[in-house]
Amino acid sequence: MGKKTSKKNAGSDIAVNIDIGCDIVRFNHHRMVKMAQGVAEKFGVKKAQINFFVTGDEEIIRINRKFLRKKNPTDCLSFDLSDKRDDIKVFDIVVNAQMAQRQAKIRNHKPQSELALYFLHGLLHNLGFDDSTAGKAAKMHKTEDDILKKFGYGVVYSQKK
Repeated sequence: MGKKTSKKNAGSDIAVNIDIGCDIVRFNHHRMVKMAQGVAEKFGVKKAQINFFVTGDEEIIRINRKFLRKKNPTDCLSFDLSDKRDDIKVFDIVVNAQMAQRQAKIRNHKPQSELALYFLHGLLHNLGFDDSTAGKAAKMHKTEDDILKKFGYGVVYSQKK
């Protein structure tokens, strides 16, 4: 892909990589990395390699078709590549910058906040959150808004109503 950001804070065994394949939404890489590390730690992850891939509609459709047999664009895709025999978590999360830009405009908030929601949503799925029922979705979305507020993005999901 394109530009890469890698970060591992001293004293942390949680490494975060961000690979930019679509740069239409500008965001603070350091803040995104801090959010990912903080969330992983909050939910009990001690060692991790978290890889974020920022892409657009065309690439996310290709990935969605290949792995989920769906032909449409989506906001994010998350993959837990961890080996159960190992103590390190390995997560690949693909987020759609083009969709973030469109949805932010529709919902009247910043594209980087929408993109942060996608980063977080994919990460929470890998950490065991599920939005397949109304009750589980409500819990997940409240958690997302609480975390996004804490990291300076404000309430994002609740604005989607």
